Amino acid sequence: MASDFDLYRPSEEHEMLRDSVRALAEAKIAPYAAEVDEEARFPQEALDALVANDLHAVHVPEAYGGAGADALATVIVIEEVARVCGSSSLIPAVNKLGSLPVILSASEELKKRCLTPLAKGDAMFSYCLSEPDAGSDAGGMKTKAVRDGDSWVLNGVKRWITNAGVSDYYTVMAVTDPDKRTKGISAFVVEKDDEGVSFGAPEKKLGIKGSPTREVYLDNVRIPADRMIGAEGTGFATAMKTLDHTRITIAAQALGIAQGALDYAKGYVQERKQFGKPIGDFQGVQFMLADMAMKIEAARQLTYAAAARSERVSEGSDKEDLTFFGAAAKCYASDAAMEITTDAVQLLGGYGYTRDYPVERMMRDAKITQIYEGTNQVQRIVMARNLP
Repeated sequence: MASDFDLYRPSEEHEMLRDSVRALAEAKIAPYAAEVDEEARFPQEALDALVANDLHAVHVPEAYGGAGADALATVIVIEEVARVCGSSSLIPAVNKLGSLPVILSASEELKKRCLTPLAKGDAMFSYCLSEPDAGSDAGGMKTKAVRDGDSWVLNGVKRWITNAGVSDYYTVMAVTDPDKRTKGISAFVVEKDDEGVSFGAPEKKLGIKGSPTREVYLDNVRIPADRMIGAEGTGFATAMKTLDHTRITIAAQALGIAQGALDYAKGYVQERKQFGKPIGDFQGVQFMLADMAMKIEAARQLTYAAAARSERVSEGSDKEDLTFFGAAAKCYASDAAMEITTDAVQLLGGYGYTRDYPVERMMRDAKITQIYEGTNQVQRIVMARNLP
């Protein structure tokens, strides 16, 4: 065995990236996090800071002007932004979710058309899979695309679309052959300015209030045939392959939120005094902190291992059990985040229940990580069907 055994340690470059993203997040994003949540407004300051430092879509390959960052680097960016603001972390996370189908399956021309402005920070991407009657059963979607000469005409409604109305590009799944169920679903790139595209009112949500969630309406939206992603009928397979990779980014978001809550609670219990000493000196409090830290570290190891597998799959490996590991990372990290943020509120007592302190926001933000990109109940089904 070599003495410099590195299998379970991120590289020096990854740790340098963490340091730089954390410094940026604390200086440019954290000061606005409470205001963004309170006003339920898009975190423009975060977008500007991320774009200025080329951190808004680090996954875009260098061939299209991107940083070409690996899956673990992307995880670290999302984690460190989420540590201070869950809403802002959805900028890099959803840029990857929306554009990954293009990276995986689109023509070279479509990649250049969409990925180049994404890499520059001139555009954002969203992902349109869910519908009013097609949530966990995404194969039951009703949005249709009908071929008409050199165009496709799309009609339907997509629901729960993150950053809808802000993003310029939308990866839309639509039925092109209703007789084939999931094998009759195709993927398209729809642009915000396409005629017939409109958006519903922002949802009034429990958490991640700074990231707009809207319905996307497609009313006779005519797009050129070359905006289909991959071959006709491959859209659902591309969507599922995408989620194998991007569920890990939700694990990263959950991980960051949980770490932020622990960091704040850890500082608080050293300052807050009762019975003549800091409450952090009480064994009951110490046990809570120990359990929180233990769960975070377990979540981090699982998430990073899944990210490494994601990267190897992107490089051509077919032996990584990515479907299982992506689901496991997302499920475990989000469940842990909900427990840890709830415990952080408890450690702050009455103060934790007020909006004067950040942990109640973190608790509200953590909840959605158990729901989107597949509920954790669905993740357990996915894991059971794909046991390594």
